[in-house]
Amino acid sequence: MTHPPADIALGLVSHTNAGKTTLARTLLGRDVGEVRDAPHVTDLAEAYTLIETPEGDALRLWDTPGFGDSARLARRLRAADNPIGWILREVWDRYANRPLWCSQQAVRAARESADVVLYVVNAAEDPRDAGYLGPEMQILTWIGKPVLLLLNQMGPPRPAADERAEEERWRACVTPFPTVRGVLTLDAFARCWVQEDALFGRVADLVAPDKRAAFDRLVAAWHARSVERFESAMGELAGQIMAAVRDREAIVSAAPPGNARRLLRALGFGSDPADGVREEAMAQLAERADEHIRAVTDRLIALHGLEGSAAATVLERLQENYATTEPLSEGQAAAVGGVVTGALAGLAADLAAGGLTLGTGLIVGTLAGALGGAGLARGRNWITGAESSSVAWSPAFLDGLVRSALLRYLVVAHYGRGRGAYAESEAPAFWKDELARAFEDRRPSFEALWDNARGSADAAQAEADLRAMLADTAGELLDRLYPERVAACARPAPPGAVRRLSPPPGIA
Repeated sequence: MTHPPADIALGLVSHTNAGKTTLARTLLGRDVGEVRDAPHVTDLAEAYTLIETPEGDALRLWDTPGFGDSARLARRLRAADNPIGWILREVWDRYANRPLWCSQQAVRAARESADVVLYVVNAAEDPRDAGYLGPEMQILTWIGKPVLLLLNQMGPPRPAADERAEEERWRACVTPFPTVRGVLTLDAFARCWVQEDALFGRVADLVAPDKRAAFDRLVAAWHARSVERFESAMGELAGQIMAAVRDREAIVSAAPPGNARRLLRALGFGSDPADGVREEAMAQLAERADEHIRAVTDRLIALHGLEGSAAATVLERLQENYATTEPLSEGQAAAVGGVVTGALAGLAADLAAGGLTLGTGLIVGTLAGALGGAGLARGRNWITGAESSSVAWSPAFLDGLVRSALLRYLVVAHYGRGRGAYAESEAPAFWKDELARAFEDRRPSFEALWDNARGSADAAQAEADLRAMLADTAGELLDRLYPERVAACARPAPPGAVRRLSPPPGIA
């Protein structure tokens, strides 16, 4: 049986200044309407297309004016069908009280056009103290469409148990109102694409049966687009990390005293000429890795429909946080390896965690580098050839590069466009804990990959293997962060195969 195409509309409504337009921008991936911290910024209902299918289906999102004086609005609606109510609405309110008139237009647009209403609330408020909640439940009842309540402005991402507790708090307050059919966290400022899958999974249960097939096609198209972006992100990260895996710098007898050389001198190294050439080789590796990290971060930002750019360079961070005239107490070669490799790992952590002013990520990374085999300066990191020696990144550093890259992906993927241009922000501590668990399960596989990739003549295959392992790790991480969501990306394909990620529930 062929199901005809259909238009499906979601009506976005809320009390004024709750973040509707911000959420609309995040879902649409483009700037619409006007966003500022003031009431009644949106004064007319506008429809935007979220996605279309080749079959002719369309999913539209109505951004509407916020409810201001909810109690008066509820009274107007109760009198809407009598002549006096019509005069008050269309004549008096239009000119004497435009915010109230706009609110009535929003309600009418939702009543006439929406298949499902998305009611956005400010989760920072206690629902028991929100005096507008009762009147707005009356307004939603008057609209007469199934309602999904969305918790916005939750703050930084929190563990799933904390989100569930917040949802239960609001659910308890709206239980007496049968028009509200569910409560879901979807923060306009910090949401992830798997939460969008969860949103549409909930909406699917509320769509009229005659439109369900069309909605399933729309959700499948939305999910496929999200998965394609996920795969592209994993490909970008794999390319960056594989460049570090295969990179090495020849140790030559002399080198110009560039910025990197002067920086290492400022750290107290380089008095011995032999140390100087080793330090220069290390610094060249650090500069290239830093450049790759920043370039890939910029591409991730653009890939997710955001504006902005990555944070400062590793050398700037070293100079800011570690410029000193006193050498470190341990052996210079090992210390330089620890500082350079650790600082670079710290930079990647800083890029994901917000570019910490005091260099906390840098400090932690430095310690990890120094303790993890002294980074560049020890044993297996020196590659000796017949005529020359070179230096390469240590496996311990590459492990850290994977963790920091995935953390960076999470930060970018959660950054809602409604927040404006991308800016570095603190990564929640529980993300790092879950990432450590997901990575630890795969540590032997990554270590084997580092060994194989350096000796492999097939660079494309090695990068494909790494891409699959990153996707597998990221998939499990999303499952850990959103155990009740649809991560749908937890299993890698065989090397060289095209991975197929499962659609959300209900989509065939």
